[in-house]
Amino acid sequence: MGKVTWHTCKNGITKGLYTTWNLAKIIFPITFVISILKYTPVIPALSSFLEPLMHFFGLTGDSALVLVLGNFLNLYAAVGAILTMDLTIKQVFILAVMLSLSHNMLVETAVITRIGVKPWISAGIRLVMAFAAAKIIDVFWQGGQTMAQYGLVPSPSGILTSWTEIVINAFQTALIGIAQVAVMVTLVMIMIQILKDIHILDIFSRLLRPFTNFLGLSESSAVTLLAGTIFGIAYGAGVIIQSAEEENLSKKDIYLISIFLCACHAVIEDTLIFVPLGINVLPLLILRLILALFVTTLSALIWRRLEGKTEGEQINRNQNKKQKRRKVKYNDV
Repeated sequence: MGKVTWHTCKNGITKGLYTTWNLAKIIFPITFVISILKYTPVIPALSSFLEPLMHFFGLTGDSALVLVLGNFLNLYAAVGAILTMDLTIKQVFILAVMLSLSHNMLVETAVITRIGVKPWISAGIRLVMAFAAAKIIDVFWQGGQTMAQYGLVPSPSGILTSWTEIVINAFQTALIGIAQVAVMVTLVMIMIQILKDIHILDIFSRLLRPFTNFLGLSESSAVTLLAGTIFGIAYGAGVIIQSAEEENLSKKDIYLISIFLCACHAVIEDTLIFVPLGINVLPLLILRLILALFVTTLSALIWRRLEGKTEGEQINRNQNKKQKRRKVKYNDV
């Protein structure tokens, strides 16, 4: 077994800061712009546009604002909006499910794109799962009609009165977001580096082999999958990007990991954040895990069939080439 040295921590810090710099180029401008847009008519207009769609899922018209804030800003903004609305337990649960599957879309989609996944695939899967799950709950759950009783209510934030204050606030918000990412990513990278140097990751990867095999993933993808599941796409991005480079993950591994994380990531933070809404968060967590397993295994099955079809076509092409060469030789004779 290896040992932990200063070199181990130095490598972790270096990788963490390098990854933070790459993520900052994505996260900072998006956060800055969206923080300004919330003080303009853009977000309210988008919410009004989506209001008719909300009724189809058994939600109130103003619930559109919750989804817009959750996807354009973050879950905290969305939860804050829910706490100002009179909603039933069923409506709150539907919103929680949709937000669990589809939130912080711009930043997280941009991060996933960094490892080679097409943005429309990542965003499309999350939106389809969110709306499909919402409709299924609306149709099959006949209860939850009592009004939700919220727990913790956040104190209202100060009102900004000038564009100078709005821009400064947006800059501070983006900077704080980057600082949080830097701390989290660096700590995670140090921890991963320590586990590598003491050769625990190899053991861990072998223990998770049955699970990764079930999902159609290679053994080397275990750490990447776990990092995203626990820390989330944004905070776990350092490990995801680093593993994709160091472990030489295949295109199939990268896509299947991304598909799994679309449904099930940051399971601790993204679950506990809904506790103040007064709903049972355990079914929420179980639903995300079931969706992740189902969609990922289905995608792996489709991928294998497409690979088999491609290999079969290649074999047929090779056989046709051989037959043509034989005919040419026969004709020459």
